[in-house]
Amino acid sequence: MHYKNIVWNLLGLGLPLIIAALTVPGLIAIVGTERFGLLALAWGLIGYAGALDLGIGRALTQRIASLRDGPQVAVIADAVATAITLTSIVGVVGLVAIALGSAAGVQQFIPRQSIPSTEITLSLLLLAFALPMQAVSATYRGVNEAYLNFKGISLLRIGLGVANFGGPYLVAQFTHELPWLVSTLVVSRAVALLIYRYSAKECLQGQRPGRYAKEQAIRLLQFGGWVTVSSIVSPFLVQADRFFVGVLLSAAAVTAYVIPYEITVQAMILVGAVTTVAFPAIAALMQQGVDKAWVLFRTWTIRVALMMLVTMSAMALLMPIVLNLWVGEYVTAESVAVGRILCAGVFLNSLGAMLYAFLHAQGRSRITAIFHLIELPLFVGALYWLIQDLGVIGAAIAWMLRTLLDTLLLGWAVSRARGDRNLVNAIE
Repeated sequence: MHYKNIVWNLLGLGLPLIIAALTVPGLIAIVGTERFGLLALAWGLIGYAGALDLGIGRALTQRIASLRDGPQVAVIADAVATAITLTSIVGVVGLVAIALGSAAGVQQFIPRQSIPSTEITLSLLLLAFALPMQAVSATYRGVNEAYLNFKGISLLRIGLGVANFGGPYLVAQFTHELPWLVSTLVVSRAVALLIYRYSAKECLQGQRPGRYAKEQAIRLLQFGGWVTVSSIVSPFLVQADRFFVGVLLSAAAVTAYVIPYEITVQAMILVGAVTTVAFPAIAALMQQGVDKAWVLFRTWTIRVALMMLVTMSAMALLMPIVLNLWVGEYVTAESVAVGRILCAGVFLNSLGAMLYAFLHAQGRSRITAIFHLIELPLFVGALYWLIQDLGVIGAAIAWMLRTLLDTLLLGWAVSRARGDRNLVNAIE
């Protein structure tokens, strides 16, 4: 693993946060907490759309990483063409599903006080067009990650971050209507798709044109089928809290929850910078034996644990100061409590992310998907019960408990992969 790849990942994930820090307070002041809460839900839906790649983006990364230095390198082109075909079809199905849902009136279930229903309907229809673009982009990104093109990916992420937060902020200077704010997210995803596609073709330069191949579809879906389950369930596990807050409380309560959530959870970029590089590196080493892959995993897991322990402890201590510096008058005692609870959850989640990467690099996507299915009903029940009793603080507690369960389950699975030894003893 090259440090420069980790640095590029960190820049790609971190610089957009600077844009968010500069624009979000002004955006809330201009459009109000209710519209900002609905815009936050749009960001969540866009993020969830990545699940529509059927998990094939990750499967493709693992497949290419294991093939690119071997005798079957010619197979890569067919694997890529097959992956793009599958995700394109599913993306269009997602578009149609959102459009039909809007026509059926699902937007009426979103609580609102002053925003016309037509604004929400038009926004949903716009977001529907982003779904296939986001799904196919995830697959093209998988190609880039397999070829370690982290510089290109990071530059694009920086641009997306600017558009994600800066776009709505600029549009808000002229209109507060939600469809115009959401349209900036859709346009940026269209541009990102074109750039991801171009970068992927550069990575595949010199290879013959690929074609859809049934055998490649079967191989990708054998790995990606279970990743698909995780890809659908995992974003829900990450984003469901804000939707439950919006439905059970109010759109304004989403803002009170999302502000500390974004500050704390975005610290995961430090882990993401490592795991994105570690996944293809471990997958490649698996071809030489699990022991070599284990050494790399163990070293970086210890480093990530120490880094996140220091980071999240400091953030929890300084939470009132950080929130006041960022959004000032929108800070409440509840928001501070939410942020501190989420700090514990983020630390646990950082360990889980490393364990998750190891299991997927080993091809054990089935076990992680089963864990997510176990966690889903427990998390939904905890959210419903705790939000009713404790409001936004209850949502934070539910999120933290879910990350604890996830990390314990993943740790157990990794320890089994090492011969039924205790994970802590194995690391030591």
